[in-house]
Amino acid sequence: MSASAPAAHGPVAARLAARGLAVLTLINLFNYLDRFVVASLVESLRASELHLTDTQSGALMTGFIVVYMVASPFFGILGDKGSRPRLLALGVFVWSLATAAAGLARSFATLFAARATVGIGEAAYGTIAPSLLADYFSKEKRGRVYAIFFCAIPIGSALGYIVGGYADTHLGWRSAFFVAGLPGLLLAFLALTLPDPPRGASEAENAPPEGASPETGWGSYLALARNRPFRIAVLGYAAYTFGIGGMAFWMPAFLERVRGVPKEVATVQFGLVVVVTGFIGTFTGGFVGDALLKRTKEAYLWVSGVSTLLAVPFAFVALTVPNPRVYLPSLILAQLLVFASTGPINSAIINDVLPWQRAAAVAACNFTIHILGDVPSPPLLGALSDAASLQSAVLLVPVAFLVGGAVWTWGAFSGRRG
Repeated sequence: MSASAPAAHGPVAARLAARGLAVLTLINLFNYLDRFVVASLVESLRASELHLTDTQSGALMTGFIVVYMVASPFFGILGDKGSRPRLLALGVFVWSLATAAAGLARSFATLFAARATVGIGEAAYGTIAPSLLADYFSKEKRGRVYAIFFCAIPIGSALGYIVGGYADTHLGWRSAFFVAGLPGLLLAFLALTLPDPPRGASEAENAPPEGASPETGWGSYLALARNRPFRIAVLGYAAYTFGIGGMAFWMPAFLERVRGVPKEVATVQFGLVVVVTGFIGTFTGGFVGDALLKRTKEAYLWVSGVSTLLAVPFAFVALTVPNPRVYLPSLILAQLLVFASTGPINSAIINDVLPWQRAAAVAACNFTIHILGDVPSPPLLGALSDAASLQSAVLLVPVAFLVGGAVWTWGAFSGRRG
């Protein structure tokens, strides 16, 4: 338990829940800022004394994600048993220090090691924070709560592009890592002040019987593997993550290299698109999901599947038409529709599992979506770019969105029964 915030013995007070959501969202913003700052530096790393190839640049994201997904199951077990504020604080401290350390790299190997270490810290945070929020808020509010929390993904990612691109242009690529990483060291102490309620505090009907000892640990993963609704949600999420990971990493370089947009304009332009579309799309998807939940229990999956399918044609146009009057509006619409699924799909995953398995569920989800999604996508697109062209490589993105949207929509239509 956090020394400054002992656990409650029932539902968390509304004031403390709102404060917890604000703190976790702020930290999540820096989570994604630190994760994507490297994407704004691809062209500078290519021209620097490190002379990185596109394949090596893509491998920087893969190294981070591999460590992230391997560490997640361990933090899933710890998060379902131990002090969540302390684990969160440890994660924030580690990833922030590792981000800053990347600015000291003198070779591809040392840069790769620093970026891979970021994955350890972010595995702790990304696995445990959603389970803590589920104990702050009731099931009926989670669509909008996770919409707020996951708004940090587009905003933080965009700030990674913008802050990284600006710092790179004016101070150099090494300073970009310092600027991104050092503030997080202070946020680690803020995480220690969060309340840590009992698992299932927001939904007494799912609490284990008095005196019972609910199954946790590695056995949780076996139970999750047998959970069909959970499997469908996660498999669709994996395809979606392949597309969003490839686009997030390569889009600044695509705008600069293929579209001829100047570097600082490319990073800021894409960053602003991500901020606006991510904020609006994520909020809209979360609130629509909550509203439709009164009509169907599959509301979150319907919103995720349909919005992602609608994004496919706009993503294809954005990546194939060179006219900015066409590709920019198409990119905006594609991003709006893609981000609309963020809150609903994470709410569906949390609601599909038992309270004492939620950290494990998020960990299993993280492992699966990354090993099938954004672990292979950045280096695969980089390798295709080296072999052919970046213009051709990015066309895998709308294909991945098509698969993810189809899986979710089929799951919603079938009721995920069986």
